[in-house]
Amino acid sequence: MKITVPLLAVALQLAGTVFAQDDAAIAANLERFWSYGRSEPVYPTPETKGLGDWKKAYRQAKALVAQMTNEQKNNLTYGYTSTTNGCSGNSGGAPGVGFPGLCLQDSGDGVRGTDMVNGYPSGVHVGAAWNRDLAYKRAHYMGAEFKRKGVNVALGPVVAPLGRMARGGRNWEGFSNDPYLSGSLTGETIRGLQESVIACVKHFIGYEQETTRNPPLLWKNSYNQSVSTNVDDKTIHELYLWPFQDAVKAGAGAVMCSYNRINNSYGCQNSKTLNGLLKGELGFQGFVVTDWDAQHSGIASAEAGLDMVMPDSPFWENGTLALAVRNGSLSQTRLDDMATRILASWYKYAEIQNPGFGMPVDIREPHELTDARDPKSQSTIFQSAVEGHVLVKNTNNALPLHKPKFLSLFGYDGVAATRNTMDNVTFGQWAMGWAPMLTYPNGTNTNTSILMDIFLSSYDPLASGPGVALNGTLISGGGSGATTPAYIDAPFDAFQRQAMKDGTFLAWDFASLEPIVNPASEACIVFINEQASEGWDRPYLADPYSDILVSSVASQCSNTMVVIHNAGIRLVDRWIDNDNITAVIYAHLPGQDTGGALVDIMYGKQSPSGRLPYTVAKKASDYGKLLNPVVPEGDLNLWYPQDNFTEGVYIDYRAFEANNITPQFEFGFGLTYTNFSYSDLDVALVPGANTEYLPPGSDIAEGGIPSLWDVVATVNCTVANTGAVEAAEVAQLYVGIPGGPVKQLRGFDKQTIKPKRKEHFSFDLTRRDLSTWDVEKQAWGLQSGSYPIYVGKSVLDIQLTGTLHI
Repeated sequence: MKITVPLLAVALQLAGTVFAQDDAAIAANLERFWSYGRSEPVYPTPETKGLGDWKKAYRQAKALVAQMTNEQKNNLTYGYTSTTNGCSGNSGGAPGVGFPGLCLQDSGDGVRGTDMVNGYPSGVHVGAAWNRDLAYKRAHYMGAEFKRKGVNVALGPVVAPLGRMARGGRNWEGFSNDPYLSGSLTGETIRGLQESVIACVKHFIGYEQETTRNPPLLWKNSYNQSVSTNVDDKTIHELYLWPFQDAVKAGAGAVMCSYNRINNSYGCQNSKTLNGLLKGELGFQGFVVTDWDAQHSGIASAEAGLDMVMPDSPFWENGTLALAVRNGSLSQTRLDDMATRILASWYKYAEIQNPGFGMPVDIREPHELTDARDPKSQSTIFQSAVEGHVLVKNTNNALPLHKPKFLSLFGYDGVAATRNTMDNVTFGQWAMGWAPMLTYPNGTNTNTSILMDIFLSSYDPLASGPGVALNGTLISGGGSGATTPAYIDAPFDAFQRQAMKDGTFLAWDFASLEPIVNPASEACIVFINEQASEGWDRPYLADPYSDILVSSVASQCSNTMVVIHNAGIRLVDRWIDNDNITAVIYAHLPGQDTGGALVDIMYGKQSPSGRLPYTVAKKASDYGKLLNPVVPEGDLNLWYPQDNFTEGVYIDYRAFEANNITPQFEFGFGLTYTNFSYSDLDVALVPGANTEYLPPGSDIAEGGIPSLWDVVATVNCTVANTGAVEAAEVAQLYVGIPGGPVKQLRGFDKQTIKPKRKEHFSFDLTRRDLSTWDVEKQAWGLQSGSYPIYVGKSVLDIQLTGTLHI
């Protein structure tokens, strides 16, 4: 459908001109009204200087650039469609001087859309594990798989969307909606990936909804624009920029700019965010690449800080930038810097001479197998799957299971999808992670062509794909972040193996909405999921179909356990208080080892150690204006949708505490099979630490001013395992920064503790951790005063309190 806007005198008067009553006139007027003067201009683009350990790569890049013509430099800056490899994107090269170009490939959860690779747990699953070391190991093995396939640039990790909006379709790709947790895991992921390839952190910045994320890419002569994230300077620093700063500090080689507009300037031509924040304030040394088809201007985007365009560029191809240098509309230094940034990242992280050599164009055709898997990765993939499970209810120690004689299994999510092979090269159900979602709950089949139109923002903005995947267990979400696994060890597979070992009789019904339960069942396990995908925002936070299934089984079985593979927040208010429901697990998106990992948890081979990386509300309305996406409406906003981030930093648990709303399950919550006690809190300033208001020094390094990472204070405590089972505890440190939210996560540590033993937990607080962004001084300020310190098991289950005085 084509969206039109009526002629409004008020809209025209705002521009000060009277126009004819036609769409083109209205569009021109609205363009002037919305797109100018709302985002601060920052020029010129800061040049890369080879800061820190970039020096060698920088010198190599500069030397090669000196040998290149402007036409060759221009050729590096945009992509083309390859007929020899199946990479998500290919950049142009300069073969005459020895640069073959780059292969860029999805996704942040493993190599997507090809064979002989592993399917790793998704971002939200890693976030739920709260394990820095495991995040690093996962990334280490993923990066090696990309390299073995000839990939230069791994398109991940994801830190935007952060997860501001509860129904966000891509929240599952990121680690958490808390910037500290997200940033901590992002830094470890960057370090692991870049042992083999260039990591491309995405999507910069403020990309928080799928609805109207793009202009309609399939509509000709459309005036619709992307949604604008309207966010103030303080909020963008303290919330949305925070994890990107950790990424740059870790040495990220590439950053992907986003589809949305920021303060009405497109993300890939926004000089404030690219030149000012990323390359200026954070000292980013790598290159900025567009999301696919996210370029909306030519010279303007180059001057704003964009370095590379994917998958191609009508604006920059055929020597346009070289011509612009000749006629003076683009500086020579800007073109040189674009080429230098691309080449420096290549030299530093991924100097592959035959990019994409292991990525067949179409695996349905005869091709040579390139096995990217490393047997040593198996334990990391499995343990990553285990630790992302979060146990939130366990009445009377219903779990773990102990060799039950009779066990009944129910629910569509218990078995694997019927297909794990390519069906289409581009928008195929397999490559896009849509294979488990072939039908809607009403029985209607999904239409891949319509899903593609929605994905490309060329359909009713209120339309969506299914909110539940009824055709197989959910191991990842959908879209470019999906995973294509080597196998799927579904829950049913793993439970059958365990039943064979234990002599358990298994009954199952994975088809019925209201199954008949054998009353002899010692326990009944219901497998459900909550699907999400790139391209649309979720239709709900709890699908009625699954809730009917859960309630039906629980009405017949007094020991019903629910396992939810959820691509984001999933409400449970319709049945959580049912006494017959004894255990509930948020199983998230575990990747290919989903079944075995679940059995390890439910049979007590490992105690659950996951914690929620978001807040689960009691009802959807508790999320307030952060529940639903902004949709085009009204007159001024119909072609130019506006999303005003007036809540500031108050999202998720910050908002719940500020508004005195009690959640169903709070941020950081998760049960284990034992008990922990906390003691011996010690809060201390580091002797000699600089506590002046502004950070010492003005020189910029990767990540910003180096003194922001100076340790100002330490917090120490002791945690004892008072139960009978070995388990890992996640101790969480929250700080009350003067003038800000009641609590903000500023530390966490995960340690395994044996029964009747105790361990020491220590947290460092940096200047950055304790500072707030001063809009007037344009700097991080460390305030004098009292900082409440909270250490506990979750944001609400605080075990120890103290005060830090600065």
